[in-house]
Amino acid sequence: MTKKKQSDFEKSLAELETLVEKLEKGDLPLEKTLEHFERGIALTRSCQQALKEAEQKVEILLQKSSDSPTQALDSGD
Repeated sequence: MTKKKQSDFEKSLAELETLVEKLEKGDLPLEKTLEHFERGIALTRSCQQALKEAEQKVEILLQKSSDSPTQALDSGD
């Protein structure tokens, strides 16, 4: 994940946590609750996509590292 994407992810996650806290209080009018819920769904999807991309990148990096020859470490025994 690039710094910008990571920053966006962190901001989205923080906003999502704030929305959840507000929704859990249960003192919002219905219209505001629906707005927060819709925003929360959008943020969740965005975060899930960012995590999926990060996971794919990790898998690619692990795959590349397993393709390269490795040397056995000498235990010194």
